[in-house]
Amino acid sequence: MASPATTQTVRPLDTLRFDTSGPPQITSVIADHLRLLGARTDRPAQGDASTGTATTAGGTTLMGGGFDPAHATATWADPLSGLADEATVQAATGIMAVHGRRDGGPRGLAVDYAATATGVLAVQGLLAALVGQARGGAARAVTTSADRAGLLAVSQYLAAAGADEGEAAELAAGGPPFTSADGVLFELETLDPGAWAAFWKALEAPAEALRAGWRPFQFRYATACAPFPAALHLTARSHTWERIRRAAAAYGTEVCALHPLAERAAERAAEHDGAAPWSLSRSATGRLTARSARLPDAAPSGGPLAGLTVLEAGRRIQAPLTAHLLGRLGADVIRIEPPGGDPLRGMPPACSGISARWLALNRGKRAVEIDIKQEADRRRLRELAAGADVFLHNWAPGKAAELGLDSGDLARVNPALVYAYTSGWADRIEHAPMGTDFMVQARTGVGEAVRPEGEAPAPSLMTLLDVLGGLLGAEAVLAGLLLRERTGHGVRVDSSLLGAADTLTAPALRRAARGANPRRPAGFRLPRPTADGWLAPADADAGAVAAHDLGGLTTAEALARLHEHGLTATAVTTELSDLHHDPRFTGSISRDAHGAPAVPDPWSFV
Repeated sequence: MASPATTQTVRPLDTLRFDTSGPPQITSVIADHLRLLGARTDRPAQGDASTGTATTAGGTTLMGGGFDPAHATATWADPLSGLADEATVQAATGIMAVHGRRDGGPRGLAVDYAATATGVLAVQGLLAALVGQARGGAARAVTTSADRAGLLAVSQYLAAAGADEGEAAELAAGGPPFTSADGVLFELETLDPGAWAAFWKALEAPAEALRAGWRPFQFRYATACAPFPAALHLTARSHTWERIRRAAAAYGTEVCALHPLAERAAERAAEHDGAAPWSLSRSATGRLTARSARLPDAAPSGGPLAGLTVLEAGRRIQAPLTAHLLGRLGADVIRIEPPGGDPLRGMPPACSGISARWLALNRGKRAVEIDIKQEADRRRLRELAAGADVFLHNWAPGKAAELGLDSGDLARVNPALVYAYTSGWADRIEHAPMGTDFMVQARTGVGEAVRPEGEAPAPSLMTLLDVLGGLLGAEAVLAGLLLRERTGHGVRVDSSLLGAADTLTAPALRRAARGANPRRPAGFRLPRPTADGWLAPADADAGAVAAHDLGGLTTAEALARLHEHGLTATAVTTELSDLHHDPRFTGSISRDAHGAPAVPDPWSFV
């Protein structure tokens, strides 16, 4: 084939074409992202894919640009599993259980979270296959599925459930948002216990309540629930929104009112930077080295990124997950940690003395301790970057430039570097609050989108955007690597939690933009109780299932009755530790060298 490394392009998939078919909730994401990356198709863009009913396995084929055709197959699950759509995948993989912890029982997300993640994974697979081809590899086809995407999304919670010790905070119903005296629903964020205490003291909360509330607040990212003392909610309801805002500003906390989807849709219509959840900019100088451009001796089993080096300076979830996925694709990941190591290594619960949650995102990475506050250590980091293919971080806005470690700085030591920044807001929202998962959910309407009509908006306490942001970060890096292979130039890529929010809510935003109700109908994806658990009907069969009285039947009996009537449903996983023995995922979940549960790679390449 012609060498794609010498083709001049503006976007990584310019001059390529694609065809796609399959479940519309998945293929709409695939098609949108391939178009944004430069590929063209003769098929018209799909509208509101959330109303689609197709469940058959389909495929996406990328052609042209000097590459051999690359094919991705994206399905809901193995047909024998009985998982046939978004609702049943959410139920089986534990998404409903984790999302429902705040409410005390399983609940479905009213957005197509598993399908969206699957679409992004499929695009990742196609990009990785093309990068592998450009480097002398043989990958031509990739398979992924929504059940694998769902397991990846709950992997931290699953790891904690299978740890050697119990949770450090109570798993019980409760959590934000809070409500002001004038009815404003709002999220609160701070990483400082002193600021937390000062804020609540200013609002005259009982001392015992503010002390007892800090631990569940601090651990809510890990546990997906926050059983606050009722006094904190009562305190919030006794003050106006303006009073609450002044207290937050005075004492170093941040608050954000929950914004409606209609408002975000109007903002999107006014934006001029396109709909892409990431941006790519090509370096003006620098040529790809022979070492990076071709790797003919790479082992076929090493993955399409075998031989590439990723240097990761990431914290918490978003950037570490991005690097984790690149590592699963074969890259060698070197993790930059502060002196003494990442403090989150010790976050309970642990497996063999190491945080189970930390292992879910960081197993298999090498670690180098560097104090970025010291010039000598920054020189060490630049030396590492000089030999890397990717540098990835999620530092606070402006921190990289302050340290002399921004894209321009590192381009001077490695002009062919792919420099990746995963942020909260990508500098696209004026006066934005802190760029953390729940604050971004609040500001972008996700809190409204994940709840059906008739329920008060509330951001999910499952880290939806951190995980999806990590997936989009990996997609952006792969796009950058492919653009580098095609042009020979280094690339900067930027992704964000804001991009994740807009990707997740895209169908709802389209409904809002045309004046329709952006929310799903009342009762949407609400599991049905049985005598010994819960079951979830497929979306298309939910109305028919509601006509059956199942409360006195066991889950197995209820499912048998529904199947006799030709209706599709599945049992809801309520204990994540049960996934190890769940026949719907036979052989999928293993344990790593530390004994921590490990979910399977989300793709398979041939």
